[in-house]
Amino acid sequence: MVPFFMQIKCHLGHSYEVANAIADAEIASEIYSTAGEFDLLVKFYVPEGTDIGHFVNEKVHLFPGIQDTRTIITFKAF
Repeated sequence: MVPFFMQIKCHLGHSYEVANAIADAEIASEIYSTAGEFDLLVKFYVPEGTDIGHFVNEKVHLFPGIQDTRTIITFKAF
């Protein structure tokens, strides 16, 4: 499995709705609320060889309330 993270900026007042929708979809490993430019930090795992761009577009971007995202691909856990 390949991990990656997404920072998600939500429309005002929709952070909890977005977080709950992602949790209900059971596609994320961990979901955190954050302070700063983005509202949520979400950790995903996808099978080796999965196109992360397609996953993001087809599984994540369709949740109502998402305004912007930043995908962070990691290389190694220490």
